[in-house]
Amino acid sequence: MLDIGLLVRVHVDALIVAQNHMGVCDAIRRITPVGKLAAMSAPHLPKVAGIDPEVPVSTHTSAPLTEVPGPPGPFIQDRLAGWVSDLTTLHELTERLAGTNTLDGALNELLQAGAALVGARRGLLVLEPANGEGPHATLGLGLSHAELGHIETVPRAATALGRVLDGLPDTADGVTCPDLLGEKGLDPRHREVAARLGYAASYALPLASEAVGRLGAAVWLYDEPAEPAQKQRHLAGLYARYATEHLARLIELERARADVAAVAEELLPSRLPRIPGVQLAARHRTGPRGGGDWYDALPLPDRTLGLAVGSVGGSGPSAMAAMGRLRASLRAYAVMEGEDPVAVLSDLELLLRLTEPARTATALFAYCEPAARKVVLAGAGHTPPLVLGERRCEFIETTLSAPLGMLACWEAPSVEFSPAPGETVLLYTDGLLRRTGDAMDRAFARLHSAAASVPKSDRHDPAAVADHVLRTMLPDGLDRSDSAEDVVILAAHFD
Repeated sequence: MLDIGLLVRVHVDALIVAQNHMGVCDAIRRITPVGKLAAMSAPHLPKVAGIDPEVPVSTHTSAPLTEVPGPPGPFIQDRLAGWVSDLTTLHELTERLAGTNTLDGALNELLQAGAALVGARRGLLVLEPANGEGPHATLGLGLSHAELGHIETVPRAATALGRVLDGLPDTADGVTCPDLLGEKGLDPRHREVAARLGYAASYALPLASEAVGRLGAAVWLYDEPAEPAQKQRHLAGLYARYATEHLARLIELERARADVAAVAEELLPSRLPRIPGVQLAARHRTGPRGGGDWYDALPLPDRTLGLAVGSVGGSGPSAMAAMGRLRASLRAYAVMEGEDPVAVLSDLELLLRLTEPARTATALFAYCEPAARKVVLAGAGHTPPLVLGERRCEFIETTLSAPLGMLACWEAPSVEFSPAPGETVLLYTDGLLRRTGDAMDRAFARLHSAAASVPKSDRHDPAAVADHVLRTMLPDGLDRSDSAEDVVILAAHFD
């Protein structure tokens, strides 16, 4: 129990009458004698030397205090304790919501917290921004995909959730349906679905605020006829308004990430070429801020093939634009002198040094002759390729060289090797290694182990090889929000 002393004597009966319309402080202020509050709020006298304005001069003697106000009664203490408990719960729930940094995580947290506030076991949330820009999502709590499908067969206008989503009048504060099966005008399909899924009441609440508009709505389902109390609806409304603001920020972040990924994909090959004797597969994932990792595969004269991977320093739109320029320039040099990878990278380095002297990049270019099973490659500060076959899994040691733009004149000898029939050559960027969080030597060992563990039945398929390596290297997923590194893998399987 809270031990809070009062400055004035209050009447419990008057507080009971006022409790549903005002707070404790408002109730106390309403029934306190006016003269005492007026005296407490009287203006202060101006400060004059020798006189303390905080002690007003009185022309008469005040009556002695004959009665000391007693402690608050049990009702006031219980009332205050309940409010403190409610505020503590609301604070804890909003703190948990603020800790979510993905849209899916926030939607799940909102559904669970709302169910706890209104005393429901199941719920449904529909994300449907009023501006139509998306993203759109439907999420259930305690409902299977089949049950969600049954609910979606109910006409939208026949459900409280649909009316809230459409922004109909008298839905801004939520819609309560305390006894669905007892409603005479209930839609027959809605009645059938409610009986099949075993819910008898619902409470729908909009996800909207003045600042961001309407983002969607949530509905919580009760197994028996019921409705949340006024206090529960008030707390749920406060929580929903805060959740709307948080969801709006995450939606903007999701849209920005989607735009970055779309631009990055447009800067890369839309499809890979088909050359007799070799099969190609590529995997590319962009970090949340966008990066400069890229790959390319282009057909060259005499049924030869040029393969390239690279990485531009930095992240964001600037790095992505530089990546696009670098890739386009390498394609031009490869068409003219692709059989000499050293010349291709030398010309690329000269262009970068003259046009963008403040930028650095790594690159690897390989000239492939599938018919002759011959690969000639050169690298500029890039990670070495890896060859996987029936009898070997090893890195192709390239000569040590500096990244492009680091030296006044770049030059490094090329390396030639012959892939055996059935072998796959993996080209990749260092983002694959850095995302593991390990030191580089351990990351290289991890990559070697991941490639060696590819099942023999999948080694003839470059896409299966690339996917296995990614899953093994990054078991937590490729799109972790805490990683700014891009990931690129280009796999070439020689028949």
